Amino acid sequence: MSEAPLIRLRGVSRVYRTGSVEVAALQGVDLDVEAGEFVAIVGPSGSGKSTLLHILGCLDRPTAGQYLLKGRPVDGLSDDELAVVRNRELGFVFQSFNLLPRMSALRNVEQPLIYARVPAAERRRRAAEALERVGLGHRLHHRPNELSGGERQRVAVARALVNNPSVLLADEPTGNLDTRTGRDILALFRQLNEAGVTVILITHDLEVAAEARRIVEIRDGRIVGERRGDAP
Repeated sequence: MSEAPLIRLRGVSRVYRTGSVEVAALQGVDLDVEAGEFVAIVGPSGSGKSTLLHILGCLDRPTAGQYLLKGRPVDGLSDDELAVVRNRELGFVFQSFNLLPRMSALRNVEQPLIYARVPAAERRRRAAEALERVGLGHRLHHRPNELSGGERQRVAVARALVNNPSVLLADEPTGNLDTRTGRDILALFRQLNEAGVTVILITHDLEVAAEARRIVEIRDGRIVGERRGDAP
């Protein structure tokens, strides 16, 4: 019997209700992601890709269907159990960086380890290693306003990686960056993927999506196609 994929969605739907009005953001989505893949989920505004990210990231629950992470159903977990899954299994990178402005790069990267109750000395060591991994070992004590946009996004990537998550989820990670800096961040994702990190990238930009190994197209809440990306 073959090993279960890292992520498996079966018949996942998400319906939002406002009064008597229902909006189906996702409709019967089936998706498998194997460990070590680099997958881009691409679609226009309103296609359902952000809702799909929220479900994959355990930030929202499906209305129907099943979500298995490492073979374990997560859609029925309690809020506290989902918080543990988010902290231990998932790393998030957002378009707006979401860094704490008054804290250094090192302190920002330490935050997931604080929630995981890792001792202070171990937190600092692991945070410094994560920043070194993304090329910012020389900027440990700089605050976000002392960093370029690309450096801030690298800090966000280091923070996402510091707990050694099973999956790195990136939501429009180049959206606030210029073209050259965006290419640098995508190159970093490729390097991390080549080192074994599973990456799921959400984007509306077909050129960005092409940097992945596999492209999943979503429209009107349904997966409408898949193809290979340009990555070898």
